[in-house]
Amino acid sequence: MAKYIFITGGVVSSLGKGITSASIGRLLKSHGFKINMIKCDPYLNVDAGTMSPFQHGEVFVTQDGAETDLDLGHYERFVEINTTDDNNITAGKIYSSVIEKERKGLYLGQTVQVIPHLTDEIKNRFVKAGEGYDIVLIEIGGTVGDIESLPFLEAARQMKNNRNSSDTVYIHVTLVPYLSSSDELKTKPTQHSVTKLREIGIDPDIIVTRSEKPLTPDLKKKIALFSSVPPEAIIEAHNVSSIYEVPELLKKQGMDEQIMMLLRLRSNQYDMKEWERFVTKIKEAYKYRQVKIVMAGKYTKLKDSYKSLNEALLHACISNSANLHIEYLDTEEKKETIEETIKNSDGLIIPGGFGERGIEGKIFAIKTARENNIPFLGICLGMQCAAIEFARNVLKLKNANSLEFDPKTQNPVITIIENQKNADKGGTMRLGNYPCSIKKKSLAFNIYNKPVVTERHRHRFEFNNSYMDKFEKNGMIISGFNSKDKLVEIIEYSKHPFFIGVQFHPEFNSRPLFPHPLFVNFIKASMRGNQNEI
Repeated sequence: MAKYIFITGGVVSSLGKGITSASIGRLLKSHGFKINMIKCDPYLNVDAGTMSPFQHGEVFVTQDGAETDLDLGHYERFVEINTTDDNNITAGKIYSSVIEKERKGLYLGQTVQVIPHLTDEIKNRFVKAGEGYDIVLIEIGGTVGDIESLPFLEAARQMKNNRNSSDTVYIHVTLVPYLSSSDELKTKPTQHSVTKLREIGIDPDIIVTRSEKPLTPDLKKKIALFSSVPPEAIIEAHNVSSIYEVPELLKKQGMDEQIMMLLRLRSNQYDMKEWERFVTKIKEAYKYRQVKIVMAGKYTKLKDSYKSLNEALLHACISNSANLHIEYLDTEEKKETIEETIKNSDGLIIPGGFGERGIEGKIFAIKTARENNIPFLGICLGMQCAAIEFARNVLKLKNANSLEFDPKTQNPVITIIENQKNADKGGTMRLGNYPCSIKKKSLAFNIYNKPVVTERHRHRFEFNNSYMDKFEKNGMIISGFNSKDKLVEIIEYSKHPFFIGVQFHPEFNSRPLFPHPLFVNFIKASMRGNQNEI
């Protein structure tokens, strides 16, 4: 039977529960345990697919096509697991499932209530997640005291019933704020947060404190006294230079040993050598040659909008012994600003996205990179913009566009595939893993070094195949193709040192120890001729 670790948060949101959970998962995986991870989101949306990045950051897509919270990206990168729709439980999913069962009469005339029906539905998913695993880590989103998260917290409390005391551990992540006016860390918010958690019926076994500065022994003792947690179970998670240092930070304080003691587990192995080498290279990155990458999009004011992309670039830079510098460029800026920024960079990325805002700026940015031989990587919408730019400026189809932006365009190089209509999404939506056949003697084949790859998708519109011949005759090669559905996956410009656009999202498959080859080769191309030293 699987054992369960519940991670809750207090005081404020965005404390880093996801990083903490992923780091714990990494430590326990390194001891040889089979780990599964779940994120519980208390919002009533069924999934994150319709939420703006400004609201909730990046939408992370799983291999089975679920649109989920960005914390699942942390789980995959840290623990090296492939998550599915089952790894993200939202209140919307739970309520929908319970109401559907009630409408079908499956509750046999009972009055359907939060307890036991909602909580039983949640617990059933927890139990299912444990099948075939040693340990399941369950992160409950939001903050203790939020009305939306109460059913999840109650389900977590009930998971201890009818089980051995060593089958369940509760970890509470809380804030210890620093007041500059008095030059001290304050424990009162943590005291109140733990009190609120205990009122719900959960006594934390371990408290993880988030703070700008390390805690003193006296502060640890004070927190221990007010929370009835041993001082050694007060784990500090003060700010570090890289999120990938957190597992090591927790390890030094015996977090893994504490958990294994509480769960009555033994480990005869521990291997974090490769991870530690990766972290060391991050710390020493200042010694490497700098590579300046421009990321041109419309969500540049919220960096979490491109979380997986940022991490994939970091993985690739560490692999290439490069020091990453990302310059975010709002594509609603003036053309002069866009052109100057790109010409002073080593490479350009146009990330995925939806909607017309900023599109003309993206197309101009791509034109600048193409005409100045600056390495270019277009992802999803970025690939579509590259197709539009090429059609307009090389094929001279001046009104070329996507049906997404101009439904009346006479040259829809990006279109909707009719047989993929999805009423719920208002158009096409390709989500999750799809195969892609790679053309030999192409840049894409040199990058992947294999004839078929599988990548994750999230988009509604597709390349219009009626333009394939015109594109290829003028140097824009269709080097990746979905043979089954007849869909273009990769385009590349043969008259450019590195110009490639992909319809999928390779960033979702990049891992710290296994960087994605597309990003590795993009960074390598961006470094050619770069002599800037830090």
